Amino acid sequence: MSSDTITEPAPRAVEDPAALKIVPTRHYARWAAGAAVVVLVAQFVHGLATNPVWEWNVFRDYVFSETIVQAVWVTLQLTAYATVLGFLLGTVIAFMRLSRSPVLSTVAWTYIWIFRSIPMIVQLVFWFNLSALYEELGLGIPFGPVFLSVDSNTLIGTIGAAVIGLTLHQAAYAAEIVRGGVLAVDHGQLEAAAALGIPRLRQIRRIVLPQAMRAILPTAGNEIIGLLKGTSVVYVMSIGELFYQVQVIYGRNGRVIPLLLVATAWYVVLTSLLSIAQYYVERRYARGADRTPPPTPLQRARRLVTKEST
Repeated sequence: MSSDTITEPAPRAVEDPAALKIVPTRHYARWAAGAAVVVLVAQFVHGLATNPVWEWNVFRDYVFSETIVQAVWVTLQLTAYATVLGFLLGTVIAFMRLSRSPVLSTVAWTYIWIFRSIPMIVQLVFWFNLSALYEELGLGIPFGPVFLSVDSNTLIGTIGAAVIGLTLHQAAYAAEIVRGGVLAVDHGQLEAAAALGIPRLRQIRRIVLPQAMRAILPTAGNEIIGLLKGTSVVYVMSIGELFYQVQVIYGRNGRVIPLLLVATAWYVVLTSLLSIAQYYVERRYARGADRTPPPTPLQRARRLVTKEST
């Protein structure tokens, strides 16, 4: 009895992977969406360039005029004063709220509740009219005799009222930003520092705040940018900041659109500079967590130029 021999087919030769043709996936919807966006952007740019209502000649005449530059300087001063004083006061209020003292924590919570509830413009008008409530401000013994008194308008003034209003408003938000950053720090590190006998103030200054800055900076940077733009509300106090001066100029010559464009351009430039500063400050405080931070845009540009030249 003979048995048939079953012959298996020879295995197919495996092609060289390097010789295989790689076909990329077609993303037709993505291309269509990109093309639509490009068309819309091109239409917008074309409108900016060709629409005579923009009056670019008027824009060029006023964008670097002495009046506008001085108004920008006033805006920067208000922003700087309110930022520094607001975050200093906000840091104190944040630690008051984190305190175990019920008096300090209640006062801090009440302050934050009140000043976050009242619109900024209402606070500014209130401080501007402080003399109607207190004609004089004095220094003396509480509930006792007054040794020194000064007229309210003389002591505070218009700029002072604006700085006070912006600072007190900013401090309420800064307190919550700082408190959130402090709560993000691992409590075990404070316990370890206390076990080593490190004083409480040094714990806060050398351990808590450096680590909390990583959580504080993104929100704080956003808040400062918002404050820069929020200084425009001081126009109700007739302070010569950027938006007020723009209003005065287009009230005289009737060129509303190009003057608003002047204000827009300056706000874009100033917020862009603040965003760049925020990026580098965040990068500095991230060194403890990220040993090799990604290259900055300037470093990437240098590497690209070096690569192309070689």
